[in-house]
Amino acid sequence: MSEGARGDTLCRLSVAPRSLTSMSASSFASSASSDASTPVRSAAVVNVEIRALWTRAGGALSAAEQERYQRLLVEWAAAVRADVVEAA
Repeated sequence: MSEGARGDTLCRLSVAPRSLTSMSASSFASSASSDASTPVRSAAVVNVEIRALWTRAGGALSAAEQERYQRLLVEWAAAVRADVVEAA
């Protein structure tokens, strides 16, 4: 879909969504919230939502979708970090 057809700025997918599981959690961990009162969803659940976002977007994210994607990445990193801490 072209920029004009969607009416907003698009971001093309440059990394396959499946590679998210192989990305280092530390890449995003510095942005993750350390608020212990906020329940953390599992990395697998967040990953499903990330994949669904990219699928719905058809490989191109609008500005609003990019913001949602960034929030999901931060949540995913927090979930991975929580799993590592729990395992230790």
